[in-house]
Amino acid sequence: MGSETVVLGQKVLAPDTAPAPASTFFIFGASGDLTKRLLLPSLYNLAHEGVLDDDFAIIGVDHIEQSEEDYRAYLSDEVANLPGHLDTEGETWKWLMARIGYVAGDFEDPATYGRIREKLEQRAKQTGNAVFYLAVAPRFFATISEQLGAAGLLKEEAETFRHVVVEKPFGTDLPSARALNRRLLAVAGERQIYRIDHFLGKETVQNMMALRFGNGIFEPIWSKEYIDHIQITAAETVTVEQRGRFYDATGAMRDMVPNHMFQLLAMTAMEPPNSFDADAVRTEKTKVIEAIRHMRPNDAIGAAVRGQYRAGFVNGEAVKDYRAEKDVDPNSRTETYVALKCFVDSWRWNGVPFYVRTGKALATRRTEIAIQFKRAPGVLFRHLPTALKPNLMVIHVQPDEGVSLRFAAKVPGRKVKLSEVEMDFKYTDYFNAAPSTGYETLIYDCLCGDPTLFQRADTIEAGWEAVEPILEAVAGGEDEVQFYSAGSNGPAMADVMLAQDGFQWLPLERERR
Repeated sequence: MGSETVVLGQKVLAPDTAPAPASTFFIFGASGDLTKRLLLPSLYNLAHEGVLDDDFAIIGVDHIEQSEEDYRAYLSDEVANLPGHLDTEGETWKWLMARIGYVAGDFEDPATYGRIREKLEQRAKQTGNAVFYLAVAPRFFATISEQLGAAGLLKEEAETFRHVVVEKPFGTDLPSARALNRRLLAVAGERQIYRIDHFLGKETVQNMMALRFGNGIFEPIWSKEYIDHIQITAAETVTVEQRGRFYDATGAMRDMVPNHMFQLLAMTAMEPPNSFDADAVRTEKTKVIEAIRHMRPNDAIGAAVRGQYRAGFVNGEAVKDYRAEKDVDPNSRTETYVALKCFVDSWRWNGVPFYVRTGKALATRRTEIAIQFKRAPGVLFRHLPTALKPNLMVIHVQPDEGVSLRFAAKVPGRKVKLSEVEMDFKYTDYFNAAPSTGYETLIYDCLCGDPTLFQRADTIEAGWEAVEPILEAVAGGEDEVQFYSAGSNGPAMADVMLAQDGFQWLPLERERR
């Protein structure tokens, strides 16, 4: 997931947003990094916004034996060290702390779930609604869900809801993803399961549908007739940090591509849904991922580049070799960077290449979707010393959310000369919107029972099917990991992959005009 800059105590939802229904929010993994670094600050932001019901409560669940007072003190100490402006002496923090409880117990012990039931019974007068957030290692996803089901805690009665939130990764390959979905769906309905992808909480990602389907000038040209190719980038400056054990067994392909990257691709390429109903939107996204051309393992070698960072400098700070990181195999072949060339075999996108890249320890932190349009006929400007450059639209997902459009304009003067100009829309300029982790929107939607921005079982499995040939090639030792210096744009072979098609990646380090 990497490091995120958390904006604390800022309004992140529209001021007219209605409060979510009263509920009890259980966090499994209550003492973990995700809880203190992202979940609790996001819940603080929602409380500050005034969209949590007065009968809302948080119950931490973890194996550490401690009292509720000790747990609240722990959270106060941990959150005080986070970057941002969360006021642990202010009214919002006091409001939140008064609603935090704790249950100690092993995730595999049925007695733990008996104590959870007691908490729900104590709160029965306030609400019977409950959200179970699994901020735990993936090996516990199915176990906790099955224990919740066995204890009757996922049974919905009358007007109450019971939701389970599952963090990624959703499996490590197609068979494990299918097995996880099978176990989850055996104890809960699809509408109760919220497979969370924090990228989908980003304002610009959500704006994709408004941009495409709410503007008559874009949708008619959003197709193979006018678009040359599309680049989707999710670059991080962070290394594997303290996650070497997890990351070396996972890699960039499994960690990012079937979920984050394919979700961005789906939002870009989806057909207009017939409504904003959750299943209508998710069905159109799933159709895109199902239409990604499946490669054979031999073909995957030429359409995928895996890289691994070596020593270098990121933002002026020295970075050591990936293989020298803690808990990483000194002979590791695990990729910290991956670039893919994909095709979506649909009527709209036939023949248009989608280039996807993601990696760690790169030159800058940047997530974006770049749509390069076909070059205009240059017959009128054939006297110019350089050829016309194609128009380019870039959807900036993070860190500076917005949209920019590059086009040609005449330079003032008697002679006809052209220059590139850029129109640039930034959310912060127009809407005074504070950046956020994306979790605020997703948690709020989960509390309100809106699964639009969450993944369905069939979407998850379609993503794994698309990358399965590449994983087979890696397992068979049929490809070689390429090395790149930390602080660079990635391995040279990724540039070669695009150059063979007559394209080049947008530089990671560049200024928005």
